[in-house]
Amino acid sequence: MLRNLLMASAATALLAACGSGANETETSTETVIETTEQASFETYSAEAFFQTTSFTLASGGGYVFSASGDKVLLSSDETGVFNAYAMDLSGERTQLTDSTTSANFAVTFFPEDDRILVSADEGGNELNHLYVRGEDGTLTDITPGDNVKASFGGWRGDGEAFYVWSTLRDGANFDLYEYDLETLEGALLFENDGFAPGALSASGRYLALDKSRTSADSDIYLVDLAQDDPTPELVTAHDGNIAYGTYDFTPDETKLVFATNEFGEWNQAWTHDIATGEKAPLIEADWDVSFVSYSPSGKYRISALNNDGLTDLTVLDTESGDSLALPGIPEGELSQVRFSRDESEMVFRVNSDTSPANVYHYEIGGDAATRLTDALNPDINEENLVTASVARFEASDGVTIPGILYKPQQASADAPVPAIVLVHGGPGGQSTRGYSAMVQHLVNHGYAVYAANNRGSSGYGKTFFHMDDKRHGEEDLRDIVEAGDYLRGLDWVDENKVGIMGGSYGGYMTAAALTFHPEAFEVGVNIFGVTNWVRTLQSIPPWWENFKEALYDEMGDPATDAERHRAISPLFHAENIVKPMLVVQGANDPRVLQVESDELVAAARANGSTVEYVVFPDEGHGFRRRENRITAQNAYVDFLDTYLKGNSEGG
Repeated sequence: MLRNLLMASAATALLAACGSGANETETSTETVIETTEQASFETYSAEAFFQTTSFTLASGGGYVFSASGDKVLLSSDETGVFNAYAMDLSGERTQLTDSTTSANFAVTFFPEDDRILVSADEGGNELNHLYVRGEDGTLTDITPGDNVKASFGGWRGDGEAFYVWSTLRDGANFDLYEYDLETLEGALLFENDGFAPGALSASGRYLALDKSRTSADSDIYLVDLAQDDPTPELVTAHDGNIAYGTYDFTPDETKLVFATNEFGEWNQAWTHDIATGEKAPLIEADWDVSFVSYSPSGKYRISALNNDGLTDLTVLDTESGDSLALPGIPEGELSQVRFSRDESEMVFRVNSDTSPANVYHYEIGGDAATRLTDALNPDINEENLVTASVARFEASDGVTIPGILYKPQQASADAPVPAIVLVHGGPGGQSTRGYSAMVQHLVNHGYAVYAANNRGSSGYGKTFFHMDDKRHGEEDLRDIVEAGDYLRGLDWVDENKVGIMGGSYGGYMTAAALTFHPEAFEVGVNIFGVTNWVRTLQSIPPWWENFKEALYDEMGDPATDAERHRAISPLFHAENIVKPMLVVQGANDPRVLQVESDELVAAARANGSTVEYVVFPDEGHGFRRRENRITAQNAYVDFLDTYLKGNSEGG
């Protein structure tokens, strides 16, 4: 979590900003291009791509199936803004919230009735509150207060209470509260000073807490809440730099399942026996174990590997030791596996590079799973979209840099296309495979996209992950510049038309490339990127307080490293910017303040640079509203068409 503090949802901040949109009926086809690969190739508008609908199943720690078992709870942005829906097992949806501004995300059904929990902030300010939607449709804020941030902590095993993490006490630390179902009032259960929430056991007796010391070293503490004076006890005593993190408790509450990179490059899953303290391996692989969770009784264990940019998910029958077969689903990534209360049924999502995530229902042991949603706009022919490939190049110092490459169908050696180096958020994020409306729209309009995973990215081992510690804006930036050189070496890329684009930390890398390597790219698109590290590291949100020490360990403490922070901040060197730049910003962003972008735009314009600027007054760190995502997407393509594709001299 530490290395991804500047990231938003949907894999990275950029994908959150430019993810799939809502389903409406508008004209989608813009152009028909004759190609050698097929008789006709259609290009589609941003409106068409963002008519794609996002579906997100309710929290895995809650009740996803209703008490009656005939409905599942999910969130969808089909109206243009995320709202909560109940969907029956034929796919019919009933809208439960009706926000037209802030995103409302479904969290859980109540155990014995059709009340639900909903999470929402205000305009992207990330101060999420929890609301109970009554069966009459009224919403009640159960975590009120200014500057309060709250999140769902799970249900107690008997279903008679639920848990909430909240910063009510001091704005910085997430304390644990237990909520009564009838009064909807919370009682402080554990006062948490200096730890990050980990996991709760089924009965609510055991609590796991995470504690980061540095970006490479962290611990897990265990709390027995049945004690009169619950005190965190260290369960990962060690020497040297080892990263530990909580996955889950086993349903029988005998073991804590945790992540560790003690035994090699990769995060493995191990267990800690609560009674004896004995530790043992659970899942070992040549890729990071992304997560481990269990069905309610523990009959099924769900785990995933981060397999070279693809999520490789397994549902294991713990009684037989066999993987659960899921017949009737297409090839793609499996995610968000949720079980019915008696574990006879499950719902899950499947997505691919060319198809956004659809929800499937499966009666375990049945003939085939049934698809319940249609996420891709039917006006878009999936054959006109592009499957990505994993592509690597060797950096100038010999380090191998991986990335995800999208080649337009229009591209060939006879008809080379312009290209974009896409930089993920972070620091420490990762660009992965999977559907992105933003990327597919760019590729559909003739732009190659290479989502580079520069050194410092997660998913490729701990050595690679830490190569940029306190060296941000140096070797990691050089990797991105050399990713542009890699693209120019492809015979189907126009070597005079290569740009850079990124969100959050990727926005910083974009602005840094234009500033410190001013001739490396023809254009840059900076989406809420850090431009002044001195200010950013001094103005972190209060709820990051528990990670501040580790963040400063990686990035440098502004009290002592301000000189270096100033040296790598584009704002203080904006006179170097000579290539066209587009800046896009949310006014409510608590991570990268709007002033960051305001000042960079003013400084670059004062230098005579061509700068276009788009600010969304109702968005934060990532754009949730469909109309704003469309506006942003059109701004990206119009800018690139004008200053990259349309510039015959490439600059």
